[in-house]
Amino acid sequence: MSAVQTTSAAGAPSAPGGDALLKVTGLTVSGPRGRIVLPLDLEVRAGRTLAIVGESGSGKSLTARALTGLLDAGLRAEGVLALQGREFSLAEADVPWRALRGSAVSLLLQDPFTSLSPVHRCGRQIADTVRATAKRAGRRLARAAVDAIVAERLSEVGLDPAVARRYPHELSGGMRQRVAIAAAIAGDPDVLIADEPTTALDASTQAEVLAVIAELQRRRGLGVILISHDLSVVRGVADDVIVLYAGGVAEVGPADAVLDRAVHPYTARLLAADPPLDERLEALPGIPGSVPSPGERPAGCAFAPRCALASELCSTETPPLELVATGARAACHHSSHPLTIDARRPGADPAPVGADDEPLLAVRGLRARHGAVTVVDDVDVRVHASEIVGIVGESGSGKTTVARCVAGLHTDFDGEILLAGAPLARRLAERDPRSVQVVFQDPYSALNPRMTIGDTLREALAVGRRPASHLPELLASVGLPPHYERKRPRDLSGGERQRVALARALAPRPRVLICDESVSALDVSVQAQILGLIHSIRDEFGIAVLFISHDLAVVRQVCDSVVVLRRGRAVESGAVGAVLGAPQHEYTRALLAASRPLDARQGPS
Repeated sequence: MSAVQTTSAAGAPSAPGGDALLKVTGLTVSGPRGRIVLPLDLEVRAGRTLAIVGESGSGKSLTARALTGLLDAGLRAEGVLALQGREFSLAEADVPWRALRGSAVSLLLQDPFTSLSPVHRCGRQIADTVRATAKRAGRRLARAAVDAIVAERLSEVGLDPAVARRYPHELSGGMRQRVAIAAAIAGDPDVLIADEPTTALDASTQAEVLAVIAELQRRRGLGVILISHDLSVVRGVADDVIVLYAGGVAEVGPADAVLDRAVHPYTARLLAADPPLDERLEALPGIPGSVPSPGERPAGCAFAPRCALASELCSTETPPLELVATGARAACHHSSHPLTIDARRPGADPAPVGADDEPLLAVRGLRARHGAVTVVDDVDVRVHASEIVGIVGESGSGKTTVARCVAGLHTDFDGEILLAGAPLARRLAERDPRSVQVVFQDPYSALNPRMTIGDTLREALAVGRRPASHLPELLASVGLPPHYERKRPRDLSGGERQRVALARALAPRPRVLICDESVSALDVSVQAQILGLIHSIRDEFGIAVLFISHDLAVVRQVCDSVVVLRRGRAVESGAVGAVLGAPQHEYTRALLAASRPLDARQGPS
């Protein structure tokens, strides 16, 4: 079952059934401040999926890039890589990466917007890989032969060959990712490394993309290394799992052992933070603190400062990676003792708000257009003070357009948007900044990298006509200490950046807060912290929150009510427990089915 080599550095029992397609021994990645990825051994076999999970900063993506020779300048890899019957020292400069990438190992990135060129047709981008692979093999292919291979690759990923003539911006997110997969397999690689390939996709599209990868595995005997923070995805597709923390292996072994019978406290806390779809919890249990940077890794067990079970031994001695009763291996001094992590506490779905109560935010008969195309058609949304209303649906359903209309960022619409019964100005520039504020998905691009956190928040306070003396209070409201005002965005983790983005939105004391996919790119542990923070803010300030998301499990945990959009129209709405617990519309039921952990080898249900 396993796809990971047994070694003292990091590993699990090797899988039967032939030699490894890719094997690396003693992999490390180092930077100016020391080692970022500690010695790691792994191997991947035909038709198997090895998942690597962990919080941001754990070394997942660096491992993927080290295995494809794509590390940034200033970083260096060491270790021995075995690929296509040859061994290479990663520390040497003569690894023939140009010959290996595409034909032996290929990397599929998270965002097809950035991995595909916007100025070239999709077919050309696949054809470039086909020609390069043939050239390295000493062959020249006629244009007709290349076109035939491109058509075949597109068909393999479930696309019409005519897509070759289209540009990436003309395709949906799921279609773009399929094109990216077609390009990744164009050179017939043995191993596909997929780095967060479904993070930006809605549940239905996510299931389709996972099924495409699984079918390619079955037909081609492809080995897959999956990098992901989405544990429900990992549960559905992985044969084996490596859990990384601060660059080192916390736990590794067969997927059922690691995910169903976790031994390491870190693994158990990650699993506890993953939001369930079928019940409302009292609160999602996050993990206090954050992953230490390479220069701040503590002595002993790196997880000890965040672990409720840590003893003095944990703070002084690094635990070895040892075989445990589940068949996995864990690096924990207490792995022989029963694991006692606080269980999730079931909560109650919120009571529905009275239909006659006056909402703080009312959207009535909204009909929005992009050019000549109507993308939102006759949508109503009501959000009361201290209420969180979710808007869900697949990509292209219109949920972000609704949010942009409410935020004053999209003005081509008919209908009414009322705040406390009075019409909101259509254009953002004409509004009081204390009316509506937005927290966007990506905290990396939402903050000015040249400004300190203090300068960013003082500017936001000034916009809301509040004195700068409120800065410490503002930082405290999102759980950040006062000295963070001197930091810049590059000094912060993803979760800390999103806290700053929340603080900036709260600075003017808005009456309505829009969260547009504001936790979709975060690890489950950080996501749990931010969701708890949104709840606290709602309760403390009485804000009306419009929560846009494609993740129904997150919506179940944070929202009071929900509106389901399909192709721009509302097909179902009501209290979150009623809509997601006993859906009446077939589309809502389909979204829920696609959101459940699935065996991608069986395809989406």
